[in-house]
Amino acid sequence: MLLHSPAAVAVTVAVALLLAGWTLAAGWAVLSARARVRRAEAAERLARKLTRMVDEAPALPLLVRADGRIEGASRLAGWLGLDAMPGYLTELDGGGRGLDAETLAGLAEAVRHTQKTGAPLSLSLVPRGGVTALAVRGSLADPQIAPGGAALLWFFDASDSVAEIRALRAEAAQAHADFSGLAGLIEAAPLPMWFRDSAMRLRLVNTAYVRAVGAASAAEVVDRGIELVEPMEGLSAAQVAADVFAQRRPAERVVSATVNGQRRTMRVSDLPIAGEGVAGYAVDIEQMEELTRQFRRFRDAQRQMLDTLSAAIAQFDAGRNLVFANQPFLRIFGISPAWVNDTPPFDRVLDRLRDGGKLPEVRDFPEWRRERQAWFLAREPREEPWHLHDGMHLRVVGQPMPDGGLLLIFEDQTEQLQLSATRDTLLRTRTATFDNLFESLAVFGPDSRLQLWNRRFAQDWGLDEEFLGTHPRADMLLKRLAGLLKRPAQVGMIGQVIQSATLERKQTSGRLALADGRHLEFAGVPLPDGNGLLTVLDITDSQKAEAALRERNAALIEADAVKTRFIANMSYEFRNPLNSIGGFAEMLQSGLAGELTPQARDYVAAILSSVERLGEQIENVLDLSQSEAGMLPLARDPVDVFPLLADVVRERADKIGTAGLTLDLRGSQAVGKVTGDARRLRRVFGQLIDNAIAATPDGGRILVECTRRAHDLRVVISDNGRGMDAAALARAMEGLKLAADGRTAERRQGLGLPLVRQLIDAHGGQFELLSEPGSGTSAIVTLP
Repeated sequence: MLLHSPAAVAVTVAVALLLAGWTLAAGWAVLSARARVRRAEAAERLARKLTRMVDEAPALPLLVRADGRIEGASRLAGWLGLDAMPGYLTELDGGGRGLDAETLAGLAEAVRHTQKTGAPLSLSLVPRGGVTALAVRGSLADPQIAPGGAALLWFFDASDSVAEIRALRAEAAQAHADFSGLAGLIEAAPLPMWFRDSAMRLRLVNTAYVRAVGAASAAEVVDRGIELVEPMEGLSAAQVAADVFAQRRPAERVVSATVNGQRRTMRVSDLPIAGEGVAGYAVDIEQMEELTRQFRRFRDAQRQMLDTLSAAIAQFDAGRNLVFANQPFLRIFGISPAWVNDTPPFDRVLDRLRDGGKLPEVRDFPEWRRERQAWFLAREPREEPWHLHDGMHLRVVGQPMPDGGLLLIFEDQTEQLQLSATRDTLLRTRTATFDNLFESLAVFGPDSRLQLWNRRFAQDWGLDEEFLGTHPRADMLLKRLAGLLKRPAQVGMIGQVIQSATLERKQTSGRLALADGRHLEFAGVPLPDGNGLLTVLDITDSQKAEAALRERNAALIEADAVKTRFIANMSYEFRNPLNSIGGFAEMLQSGLAGELTPQARDYVAAILSSVERLGEQIENVLDLSQSEAGMLPLARDPVDVFPLLADVVRERADKIGTAGLTLDLRGSQAVGKVTGDARRLRRVFGQLIDNAIAATPDGGRILVECTRRAHDLRVVISDNGRGMDAAALARAMEGLKLAADGRTAERRQGLGLPLVRQLIDAHGGQFELLSEPGSGTSAIVTLP
């Protein structure tokens, strides 16, 4: 009942409400506790996750407080080479491990600087042992993390980066060294080198370039853009380089350039540098070009010389192509120069020669041709004869060349073989001729050994063929010959003749008498081949005839001397009565015997004229006989020639006028004098003028000209008379020659011309007679 009362209900409700409130509060407390647990668990999980992330991060933090205490992951201790992370920064030097004192001091200084200034730090550390390289980046820590000016450092494992950096530094150092060496090499290079940028402007040049263009420095060359290579075909060096740069392809050309003030031939190369520019260099090839020109001149001169040879020559290059053939080759094988200019191969040349019948006949031509092709690879020259079907004989020599080519030499021996055959024939002919001569012949060599002999030699000296076949020396042969001589000691004369012919190369002769009465004449003649020829002739019969002739000649000489003496005596005997006759005639003419009748006077004048003419003839005979006997007395006085000629002409003025002739005397006293006999010279010129008067018809003309030359005086007496033909002139000259020799001559000209010749010869002069039919005759006298 109580339970159902309002108070009870109210209490119940109040209790229920209280209980509900407590229940709600308890539930709320439980729920709040659970939420805090969940938050704590989440925070713990986040802390573990962050710790894990820090442990797995490539960078590890290290908190350095203002008092030097440090907080960091144990993993960082391993990086530093420590077993555990110490409490203070100074304890990172673990005595043989960790950081060394110098590195730790640097780290501490950098941390203090950051703590004071707030500036970030960055440095690299290498713990002891050098196993790990650490990169440190740091700044002031966030106050929420560590208030009071702490520094937060992050450590990175930079071992790979440091190794890569070291490698890059080493590579960079090596590249720098290589570049320095290359730059030094380029700078020291003896050939000009340069570099152009993409605009084709000069940027770099070496010292050789500077010297080549005559500049003061490389900077001057670059600033002024001084070009080494001159424009060629309208293109400058920069334009050529631009084309190379555009096509990305190297170019090379040969140009002329002025280097150190001299014109040189250069080989210029331009090389594109990808995206950068163009590099170039120039090689001086002037010497090579000069050598090339010299080689070409030498080759041309050699080929010109080969063209002058009689041997045919064909030259093949290393490719076995015909590159040259001289004129004898073209002539012998009938090949045109145009065909040679096509440089045909060796096989084709042989085929051409075979088609023209200029190869020997062979059974297997392809095999024969392959054998000749092997000559290109031979080490020694090859030689063989070629006998052609047309009778030509060729000596062929294949000379391998150092460059792999081949030189073929063809020597035409046809004529040589013919000459050899002819020589053999001549030798047989000579032997047959020797054996049939009347003379004894023997040929001795320079060593004095007997080389050749004929049958007559063996017969004349009584020598057997067996002994001669041993080719004995001259001394052994002379021992056998000594017993055959009338005077054995004279055998040495034969030895001297043999020695003179073989060693002294002189021709000598001599005579010997044999014990059997024969007389031999021998002579030694040097032969062109160095041998000596001994000829022996039996002159027994000629000796007898010569002795008879000597006796007869002596008798004739004596008779001629008697004749000369007789003529001389008779001339004197004739002169005395002739003088008497002339004297008495002159007395009668003068009237000593009384006055003469006109007829008597004519008779007396005729007597005096005949006496004068006979006296002249007697004088001529006397002078001629004395001259032939060599006893003509001559005066040696200075003679003024031109006045003498004038006197001679005046003496014959009446005779010239009577004959109706004209005489022209040319000259003057300036011609000078000669040394001689004036009387006999007067007779010479008078006789020549008389001959001209006698040979010139009425109305004719005679010229007497006297001139002085360098070493003599010349007198010419010419007329325009009938003249003489060649036969008559020869007879006249022969008459003069016979008279000069003292022999009897045909006296068609009287004693005048022979006497003239004798008198001129006695004066040491010369006499010449020139004549042509219808053109007259000229007598020329030359006196020294």
